[in-house]
Amino acid sequence: MPDKEHHELPDPGDIGRRVALQRERLGLTREEAAVRAGMAPGYLQYLEEHPSAPSGPGLLRLAAALETSVEWLRGGGTGTPPGRGRAAGRPRYLELDEEECWARLSTHGVGRVAVTTADGPAIIPVNYQVADGVIAFRTKPGSAPSAAVGHEVAFEVDYVDDAFRRGWSVLVVGRARAAGEDEARHLADREPGGPWAGGEERDLWVVVRAERVTGRRIHTDD
Repeated sequence: MPDKEHHELPDPGDIGRRVALQRERLGLTREEAAVRAGMAPGYLQYLEEHPSAPSGPGLLRLAAALETSVEWLRGGGTGTPPGRGRAAGRPRYLELDEEECWARLSTHGVGRVAVTTADGPAIIPVNYQVADGVIAFRTKPGSAPSAAVGHEVAFEVDYVDDAFRRGWSVLVVGRARAAGEDEARHLADREPGGPWAGGEERDLWVVVRAERVTGRRIHTDD
């Protein structure tokens, strides 16, 4: 008798939750996402609110509309390193303009900041927010990310879609400073949740004013 705790197929209800989560991450309404996927808004609402198993072609269109993969929507691939698959048949390398870069920066919540510490160069993932044309993140005084204050730093965000063999990355370069008391309070009020690393002592807000913003993406017609 098979082990009941082992599921070869994903929980259909998980698909709906993941669809809603990714749609909200992209800032899309149901109507906008449905138009992208070529489906009725009512059907998309049903997928988000009821256990269901969309057809293969429908799920593929929905994944493309939500800039993710079928595998992710099904809840799989969480332990697989990205970028291991072979390249797509017709890839195109495209530069992103600054407006597109900021649009993509605003869809994510975790990025990487590159700083120089006493032990040498370091790249650290941080929860961040885009606020009034700057990148802001909260950290602990004396920590590696806090070494950014007073120096020029690089900040990077990227996205990889293994299913479609495409992705993008955005790089921000600018000088970092510590936020003032009022500014820090404003940033804290805007923060949707605390940093993943936890810790009440993470009360230093670091603000990076962008001096150079560049981006690139790999697009496919597949």
